[in-house]
Amino acid sequence: MLLLTFKHIIADFVLQTAWMAHGKDQKHGWALPLLVHCLVHLAVALPLIVIVAPKFWFVAFIDFAIHITIDRAKGFVSANFGVDLAHPWFWTLIGVDQALHHLTGFGLSIFMAAN
Repeated sequence: MLLLTFKHIIADFVLQTAWMAHGKDQKHGWALPLLVHCLVHLAVALPLIVIVAPKFWFVAFIDFAIHITIDRAKGFVSANFGVDLAHPWFWTLIGVDQALHHLTGFGLSIFMAAN
């Protein structure tokens, strides 16, 4: 869990550019920024998992698929309901997004620990 939380902090905050953060929440042109952002998650997760638990290398790809789904849902809501920094739902949407990412890490950690 700590490893996946560390990965999330690095990929979602340290390595995410403004182009990714804003681009993935647009009504049009969101696909490339979203893909690049989630590929960063994969690029950070895969080597960490291979070093710590090599038999679970595929978990990085599961994390990628779940991350892209969560972020696309957030982007869809942002773009179609005008949820920007000034909108009252902004922080709720950010909170739900982050909670889902952390629950993903928790679930994947349980999966790896159980196997």
